[in-house]
Amino acid sequence: MAGTAAATTRLPSLWRYLWSWVVGALLVVWTTLLLVAWYTGHHEAEEVTDGQLVAVARLWLATVNVPTQVSPTPIGQDRPLAYVQDMAVIRWADGQVVTDTHRLASALGLEQPPAPGFLQREQATSNGRARWRVYVAEQDGARVAVLMNMDQRLDLARDMALKLARPALLILPLVALLLWWALRRGLRPLDRLSSDVAALDRMAGQRLDTAHRFREFSSTVTAINSLVDSLQARARRERAFASDVAHELRTPLAALTLQAGAAQHDPSPERLAQLEAAALRAGQILAQLLDLARAQRGGPQGEGPAWQAVDLGAAASSLIASHAPAAFQSGHELSLDQPEQPVTVTTQPLLLELALRNLIENALRHTPTGTQVAIRVWRTANALGVSVSDDGQRSGARARPHPEGPMGLGLGLRLVVRIAEELGATLERDGGDLPMTTRFSLRWPIT
Repeated sequence: MAGTAAATTRLPSLWRYLWSWVVGALLVVWTTLLLVAWYTGHHEAEEVTDGQLVAVARLWLATVNVPTQVSPTPIGQDRPLAYVQDMAVIRWADGQVVTDTHRLASALGLEQPPAPGFLQREQATSNGRARWRVYVAEQDGARVAVLMNMDQRLDLARDMALKLARPALLILPLVALLLWWALRRGLRPLDRLSSDVAALDRMAGQRLDTAHRFREFSSTVTAINSLVDSLQARARRERAFASDVAHELRTPLAALTLQAGAAQHDPSPERLAQLEAAALRAGQILAQLLDLARAQRGGPQGEGPAWQAVDLGAAASSLIASHAPAAFQSGHELSLDQPEQPVTVTTQPLLLELALRNLIENALRHTPTGTQVAIRVWRTANALGVSVSDDGQRSGARARPHPEGPMGLGLGLRLVVRIAEELGATLERDGGDLPMTTRFSLRWPIT
């Protein structure tokens, strides 16, 4: 229990897992929003400033017709707001510069008027190279160029992008905190359901209450209750099987004890033969139990049993060959009837062999000399299987009801019932076709 509790403590909690994924999704959304804001800010700044360049150029052409004095104020100093953009103007008349507000014509190679439209120019300064956005307009032979420093336009773009992204920066921590609280509170019903499952006594017949607040839990509760019912049914079968095994072992062990005590006082051949028969009977029961355990775990190496396609006719033929000497000694007649086309079923070969072997041995053991034992492989429209029939009337074996199966003629058939459950088949008993009087069939439905 301590190891289980320690392992549970090391496991990550579901709400932390969900919260980390939700916060991760929020970060992706926030990053996307920041990128969109950055792109939008730069795009809008470019459109706004280009519009300003065009507006100033048109205004200058409409109002200025005489030479203009040079402005003594250097560009880019003491801008109170990012949206206030300084602009320089260069005007040409008759191919000569008549206006140069910021003395940039010579530095930018604009002594001669360029073609109308937008262009980029660079200027070497003490702080590096300065880039300029230039718009040239023409009207009635006069040309005007309006210039803007690209660094100022980049400042405007950053300012716009930050103003767009700042609400996301402020809201993200608050949203993450609210999600943490919501997930913790929302997972409380799941915690209560886990506590109910942990407190469930499956062996006492307890089940979970199906009345829950949320319909999403209905399928989970139904699945848990189905599992509990299955475990309880399996436990009942295990208890019944253990009871049958104890009953089967009690008789030969009691006889073994009595015969051993009698043999001490009268060690005659008859006494020793009876002692040997009781010991063989107990050993046979134990061998059957070991066969079942070995087949269920896939062999002595403990490997898991492999499901594969098995030819029922080939499996039955192999078992008939191995039981032929015993049938000859007991005076029984073994036969096999199978269709021309192979009948295959996906199953566990070891378990199938154990089931068929027990059915054949049961027929040989519980029927008199001269009995016919027929093994038949068959297929119908909705089922397939293999049957073991005999005409021995089973007079020497009295059937008693089995609490978990259709028959009770010894431990061998109880093993077959258990194996049929493992293989997804059913064991059926009926009178068979004349002249047979008893038939046991392993039946697989065709789905």
